[in-house]
Amino acid sequence: MSRNVCITAVDGQTGFLIAELLLSDKFKQKISSLTGLAIDSSSPKTTELEKLGAKIVAHKPGRERQMVTTLKQTGCDTICLVPPAHQDKFDITAELASAAKKAGVQNVLLISSVGCDYAERDKQPRLREFIDIESMVLFNKGDPNAPLGHSPCVIRAGFYAENLLLYSAQAQGEGLLPLPIGDIHKFAPVALGDVAHVAAHVLSGKGEHGFDDRHRGQLMVVTGPMLCSGQELAEAASKALGQKMEFDNIAEREAKRVLKSQSSLDESEQEYILEYYSLVREGKTNYIATTAFHDVTGEHPTEPDEFFKMYSQELRPKKRVKHNHHS
Repeated sequence: MSRNVCITAVDGQTGFLIAELLLSDKFKQKISSLTGLAIDSSSPKTTELEKLGAKIVAHKPGRERQMVTTLKQTGCDTICLVPPAHQDKFDITAELASAAKKAGVQNVLLISSVGCDYAERDKQPRLREFIDIESMVLFNKGDPNAPLGHSPCVIRAGFYAENLLLYSAQAQGEGLLPLPIGDIHKFAPVALGDVAHVAAHVLSGKGEHGFDDRHRGQLMVVTGPMLCSGQELAEAASKALGQKMEFDNIAEREAKRVLKSQSSLDESEQEYILEYYSLVREGKTNYIATTAFHDVTGEHPTEPDEFFKMYSQELRPKKRVKHNHHS
């Protein structure tokens, strides 16, 4: 049974990692071909994927008919919809889902976001958007004539631990982990690689209706394995780095300023991150969801201190820092 996979937004971190993993020794025997759609097709990520054997196709949003033709030409039977980090995330994803339906694509995996179900439209619109995206993609589920939606799966990915690296300048310069999450509330950041791992299993899994029956129709929530307050995150970082890191509970406006000045993130992505932190402050992220990860991969997700170890170069303070402790 052939499996021709198309992954969207491979010029972004999530799409790239899923594609890279599917082309690795562990998975490449399980798929027949991989096509990556990229809005920025000159991105270094696309070059890297081509070297690994992917076919890269430039994705021009706003041209649905062309997308239908493209998808038919790739012969893909499976699409992984990764909503791009873009102001028009909803429209772009809606257009892709509609094109996939018209092109007769059978299996669809959507990468959504944890917390979207708790988000409120007026307070966390960027997060809430994922609920709209989910219902739009799954709307086809009940249509017996539409192949798309015959074999759907949704992964609600937890808050990426990698987002914590956006503060690496503070970590290196001052030994601080500044987050606007309040002093007591917790969340369970997940390593991006863990989300990619679950996605690769789903995309390469086979059953008589398309995806493996254990995955088909599932809504999988994937967070990290440990609930952490800011203090606990700083402790995990200290342990991994062998150096004292301290949590700094900053105001949202300061977090906004830091994100703006230090990262090349799309503005919609900055908004998403700040909204997620506001959910943490509201106490709506105090849970972990690792059952899907265990069931699908048979492994254990990355612990916070392992995560900080992986990225220790980016976080380790450049010089010993003297702190004045005020009790």
